[in-house]
Amino acid sequence: MNVWLTEIWRAWRASLRRPGFLLLASGVLALGVGCTAAVSTLIDQVLLKPLPVPQASRLLVAGPWDRDQVNAVSPQQYQHLQSLRGVQSIGLIQDGPKLNVADDGQPELVPALYADSGLLPTVGLPMWLGRGFSAEEDRPHGPPVVILGHGFWQRRYGGDASVIGRSLKVEGVPRTIIGVLPRGFAALGFDGDVMLPTALPANSANDGTNYMALLRPSEGVAAATVAAEVDTRLHAMYVAMGDDNWKRAHFATQPFSAWQHGDARHALMLFLTSALFVLLIALVNLTNLMLLRALSRSHDAAVRGALGAPMLRLALPALAEGLLVGVVGALAGMLLAMVGLGALRSRMPAEWLPDSQLHFGITTWLLALAVGLVGALAAAALGLWRGRRATAIDELREGGRSGLGQHSGRLGRVLVVAQVALATALLSSAGLFLHTLYDAARTPLGFTSDGILTFELSPVRADYPDAAAVDGLSGRVLERLRAIPGVTAVTSTTNLPADLRSGQFNLGGLHLPGSGTEFNTQYHGVGPDFFALFGIAMREGRAFDRNDIRGGETVAIINRTMAEQRYGGHALGQTIQRGERGDHSGVWSARIVGVVGDTNQYGPLEGQPEVLYVPLAQMTDNAMEIFRSFEPMRFALRGHGDPNAWRDALRKAVAAVAPNQPIANLRTMQGIVRSTTADMRLNLLLVGIFAALALLLAAAGMYAVMAVAVAAREREFGVRSALGAAPSRLTRLVLRSGLWQIALGLVLGVGLALALSGVLRAVLEDIGRSAVDPVALAGVCVLLAIAGLLACLIPALRAGRVHPMRALRGE
Repeated sequence: MNVWLTEIWRAWRASLRRPGFLLLASGVLALGVGCTAAVSTLIDQVLLKPLPVPQASRLLVAGPWDRDQVNAVSPQQYQHLQSLRGVQSIGLIQDGPKLNVADDGQPELVPALYADSGLLPTVGLPMWLGRGFSAEEDRPHGPPVVILGHGFWQRRYGGDASVIGRSLKVEGVPRTIIGVLPRGFAALGFDGDVMLPTALPANSANDGTNYMALLRPSEGVAAATVAAEVDTRLHAMYVAMGDDNWKRAHFATQPFSAWQHGDARHALMLFLTSALFVLLIALVNLTNLMLLRALSRSHDAAVRGALGAPMLRLALPALAEGLLVGVVGALAGMLLAMVGLGALRSRMPAEWLPDSQLHFGITTWLLALAVGLVGALAAAALGLWRGRRATAIDELREGGRSGLGQHSGRLGRVLVVAQVALATALLSSAGLFLHTLYDAARTPLGFTSDGILTFELSPVRADYPDAAAVDGLSGRVLERLRAIPGVTAVTSTTNLPADLRSGQFNLGGLHLPGSGTEFNTQYHGVGPDFFALFGIAMREGRAFDRNDIRGGETVAIINRTMAEQRYGGHALGQTIQRGERGDHSGVWSARIVGVVGDTNQYGPLEGQPEVLYVPLAQMTDNAMEIFRSFEPMRFALRGHGDPNAWRDALRKAVAAVAPNQPIANLRTMQGIVRSTTADMRLNLLLVGIFAALALLLAAAGMYAVMAVAVAAREREFGVRSALGAAPSRLTRLVLRSGLWQIALGLVLGVGLALALSGVLRAVLEDIGRSAVDPVALAGVCVLLAIAGLLACLIPALRAGRVHPMRALRGE
């Protein structure tokens, strides 16, 4: 045993005395391990972190199935899911609009949740303080109560336990605080500072799919059984109603943990695939380095073998060095992962890291160490196996050059092809995202965003109960905002021209006069200066003005897409209607006075929907009530200088009009536009980093293999030169060999990229992009061909400069 330990210690001491190879090999390994550790940490915290609820795997989401996840349900659907067989409990929750809250302190506009009395028992988390809603409180006109979010309770009340029983005004109505949500409730992904009862009427006919239904199966009942019950119950409902559209739908259940991170799963799987490609390329490079290291020792090993050294002792130096490389590479990789994730943390979606903390668990450390050790030892073992192909007599006769010349070439060529193929597949993903963002940057948004500051205001319902009151408040606020120095234009609207946070308010039941075909469209209420402030082009007709008021002629403006699809491009002066006799909302009709250009509400990566604009002053009470149930009002200011300089004056202007009216989300329009491509930019950033590392490693690997191949064939080139071969011919000989390997790698890489396009398709399908991009693939092939040519050029030029006498001196 002492002999083996001594042999290992000698190998380590030799590596530390001349650490060049150790630093190079462990550095290559660290890049692969670091990428893998970083992504595995995100997957562990986002996808694998257990939910803080009892029996989390038994918590299901129920509703219509679309593509790969369950969608929201309507109150009508939910009420037909009551008393399902095999279900222990069921609950309903909705991300509501932002609500105004006030007590003795400063009023706030806070996110709200709506839940029924069954939600908290279904989740299974005990309340931090107080209790949940009772059945009586969850009825229309029930006792006014409210539950506080844990974070809001700590921020607003300092964690005071005596808050139970106190009053909090919500939209001007006093409500009794009956409880505080548990700390872990926010981890479920429902963002709310206050929770109110849904208070749904019995036998609701509301078919708006805006709620999530959660349920727990009874003990011993499988999730598949419950899913079948859900599908049967809801299909029976629509068959009885004669609804042909919903009868074709499929209803199902899904584990809540899978539903919660459905979007993140696609992106993280893409990142994991990219990181694994970098790891494979790093391991290929490491294998090449270990092979060259073993071949450089082959003469020494042959001498020791001839003197009677056993095979294990001959292998120990290489395996010991591989062990050292694996440990150092794994530790360095973890350090790179920590630094990299720390630098990128601010760019990640908030829902990925709710507590803004990165936790590198013991599993990640063990995984990194295992990958480092197994990879390094496997590379060392492969190098030893290839080194044994040369016999001792050959090694002694050739002075150690036979192994280098005869046995490294074929494996080296295979390694070059593998690196190029992997790099091509990974770079094609980065190229696709880059091409997508390039197209996005060139896509006109249909409006201007420079010099604009926006904010949200949700009129307190008790003070502004209807559309006329809301319009009056809006007018007074705008008048004050116009007086701010530097501000040249102001407006109010239900929807900004682009905003991912803004909900899509669709108005249904629309039809053209004389047509029985109904359709839906986006419905935006805007102030008279809206189109001018945002620079939205007026294609035909006129914009709204201050004469378009309640009681006057009802008018509307539509966008170009709607004008072409509904009116064949001749919409000006035409009429649009909503509602028929018997419709509870009444008949609404408007004359189209203008057609404006399209805007990309959800950013340049989305298409242009049909949009119907109406004056805010002419919004009906019914439409305003529906809108206020989901969204706040938006205000925008435009002027000279930095928009952020108006923040304090803006707050004072609103306070002068409505002292108890809070505002929220002060943002520049440029920041809002940037946020519409944030997900794609994150994809490009992370995949681009992996692709850059892959390109660097592949180019370095190609150079190393070609350099060794030229050095091994030095005598051959010397002989060729002595026989009259021109230097240019020798250079072309080496370049031809290298470029054939690169070409084969590119072909295999393109095939691999096409085979793995399904990973990209899940990320790109929502924005209508194809996962196969010929432009990106062509660009990647050109880039790798140039990188490969440069990597082969220096060794090729060296081959052309081999002097015959120096090469043949050893003969």
